[in-house]
Amino acid sequence: MNLRFGPEEEKFREELASWLADALSGLGPEPALDDWVARRDFDGHWQRMCYDAGYAGIDWPKEYGGRGASASEQLIYLEETGLAGAPDVGINFVGLLHAGPTLIAEATEAQKSRYLPPILRGEEFWCQGFSEPDAGSDLAGLRTLAVRDGDEYVVTGQKIWTSRSQVADFCELLVRTDPEAPKHKGITWLIMPMGLPGIEVRPLRTIQGSSDFAEMFLDGVRIPVDNRVGEENDGWRVAMVTFSFERGTAFVSDLQRARMLLKDLAALARRVPRGAGTAWDDAGIRRDLATVASELDGLWALTLRNVTRAERGGLPQSGTSSFKLLYGETLHRVGDVAMRILERAALSLTDLPGMHQAIHVQERLRAFSVTIAAGSSQIQRNILSERVLGLPKER
Repeated sequence: MNLRFGPEEEKFREELASWLADALSGLGPEPALDDWVARRDFDGHWQRMCYDAGYAGIDWPKEYGGRGASASEQLIYLEETGLAGAPDVGINFVGLLHAGPTLIAEATEAQKSRYLPPILRGEEFWCQGFSEPDAGSDLAGLRTLAVRDGDEYVVTGQKIWTSRSQVADFCELLVRTDPEAPKHKGITWLIMPMGLPGIEVRPLRTIQGSSDFAEMFLDGVRIPVDNRVGEENDGWRVAMVTFSFERGTAFVSDLQRARMLLKDLAALARRVPRGAGTAWDDAGIRRDLATVASELDGLWALTLRNVTRAERGGLPQSGTSSFKLLYGETLHRVGDVAMRILERAALSLTDLPGMHQAIHVQERLRAFSVTIAAGSSQIQRNILSERVLGLPKER
């Protein structure tokens, strides 16, 4: 396991840090959370800036607009952008972190040439159409039906939790193409243009008051067969490729952000009045802050280990599921400490005078979604117990 970077990688870090300092100085403030058109423009602009500077798709192939560098340099990029407070992948996280890497691994050359460069240039945005309201955590139980009609699939069904689909250009869509096959065998992975007739998107209001998620209704949507990634009825295997990215390195930016927010939370504890002193005077709070800080440091070490193993020939299931499970659980513990520090101030989703506490309240609420998204904590435990430890399967 490599926990240190070499001279070339450190040179890349220095050049990137210098560019970030200049680029961020003139970027301007981020738009409001629910102004989706403005957020798309902002995220697309930042992505284009990264692309023009040679910092888009660090580990993507050069022929599709990437840098063709190592996964270690991609990790350095995520670390440095997090430390600099740069915008994260934003609205196009599905395109950059899920769909794009899946296309690199599984798509035809024509599909790669068509879809990968616009993702890296910040021109086209993607959403994910995997989950369904009647399937719960049993993703393979999906029932959205795709019937082959000549050179098209006619798709009818419903999806849920399609993040940022209201401004997406394409959707990575899982459909059932063989209802008679065992549920893991009759699934196909499709690229669905979001402008096709028969698609209705209805935003969902979350506990945070935002509309990041939406439900999507598909009524006779005709998708070209050329938009299929992989073979018909082989979509579950292709989806497993997507999940390896979604549960593995896709949370690296979030992890870096959590580490920065924890430092801010410790500083906040030194200011929040508590009796004759501050919350920092509570030895239990200091101990718990140190505990979650060590857990986040451990997750960073696990990330380095996962990247190293991926560079040597693929990322095993144990690495991706372990990270996803531990990260979600740690976020809950960070949130618990934040609530103890904030006390009544934790009731406000907006900043109180002199507090700047709203981000910690919002992150506490977001932690609930993290332990559900990309496979719930219960699913990750099942994967680790059955596929890694070889324990008997759940009935």
